[in-house]
Amino acid sequence: MATIKLSYVDGLFHVLVTGMKLTGPFLFILTTLMIDAIGVGIVFPIMPDLMDRVGASSTADGAFWGGVMMAAYAAAMFLFGPIVGSLSDAYGRRPILIAALATLAIDYIIMAMTQTYWVLLVGRVIAGMAGATYITATAYISDIAKPEERGAAFGMIGAAFGVGFVFGPALGGIASGWHITAPFWIAAVFSALNVVFGFFILPESLKEENRRAFGRRDLNPFATIVRAFVIPGLAIPLTCIFVFEFANMVYPSLWAFWGREVFGWDGFTIGLTLSTYGILIMLVQAGILPQLTKRFGDYKTLIFASIAAVIGLLGFGFTTVAWAVVVVLPIAALSDMAPPLLTAFAANRVGDDQQGLVQGVIASLASVAAVAAPLVLTGVFEWFVNDEGVYFPGAPFIIAALLTIGIVPLLLRLRPIK
Repeated sequence: MATIKLSYVDGLFHVLVTGMKLTGPFLFILTTLMIDAIGVGIVFPIMPDLMDRVGASSTADGAFWGGVMMAAYAAAMFLFGPIVGSLSDAYGRRPILIAALATLAIDYIIMAMTQTYWVLLVGRVIAGMAGATYITATAYISDIAKPEERGAAFGMIGAAFGVGFVFGPALGGIASGWHITAPFWIAAVFSALNVVFGFFILPESLKEENRRAFGRRDLNPFATIVRAFVIPGLAIPLTCIFVFEFANMVYPSLWAFWGREVFGWDGFTIGLTLSTYGILIMLVQAGILPQLTKRFGDYKTLIFASIAAVIGLLGFGFTTVAWAVVVVLPIAALSDMAPPLLTAFAANRVGDDQQGLVQGVIASLASVAAVAAPLVLTGVFEWFVNDEGVYFPGAPFIIAALLTIGIVPLLLRLRPIK
């Protein structure tokens, strides 16, 4: 396992690696994902105001329609995610990644210009069709990292997202004070810059001999997912990834609405808490994860992260005081070690010519979770904050905790055989 040490004085990407060669392309992918995360996170603080702008009648109503919009994005990614991954296996990572970045830039411009909910919905569908950048970026990392290094490498991807979520929500909260559409224009600029950087700087990572033909069966996302599940050793990590993604959707789906409902937070405070969480993710993914995997191995680190996930979700579910959020946030951040470790478990079970397929299937499963979770969890939130019945705005977090507990038997089956 590579030993990764960060110099925070020189910045996140001044990384000293022993056993893993840190190349320019690797740093570029991390930077690209960081900028992409800024573009995503910049929108979170204004979601309640955005829903008000397009006609939401209340916080609960806005949460529901915001969840529908996120579900539409995820549904499009589910249908096209495996296709995007398979295309990158056939034609290379570089052209697919650049095309995805360009589509995201267009999507943000659409969201900035419209005042109609249904146009926002169409924009999200277009972005989902592109498969975003994560699918091809993770396949790119799989190309250039050794199997034993992938857990730490995928953790660095999480750290890059963490940096993005430090600046993104904070910038979104500040920019929303200028105009509600300002965050979208900023996100569009960042995505467009990514296109330019990728076109001139990013080399291809997939060798010609490691490519596979793109066939008609790759156009069927359902068949592709089934094909991945029958690959020996893939079913358990893929199932666990799906459940983790479903449970973790409680944060992007409800954080802004939950914060406004329980604590009366405004956009600035929501952005500040999200930025704090991003800092914690950065520290966990780039600093703690490599050290824990080096000392205890991927499996024990995964179990530890799963326990932290349950504690964090239960903590948010039952808290009614703002200071408790400060206590629970670091614990919740530790749970973010689980997805990259599970992704490494999956990636190490296939060859170089199937990395794009596996990453596409992982993204597709995450999309299925992201379709269902916002609808379910925002529906639960709406039910429990209405005047009728029991008032319990933390109920979605409790449901997410129970789901995470439910996959413990599967996680135990990932124990390495001595």
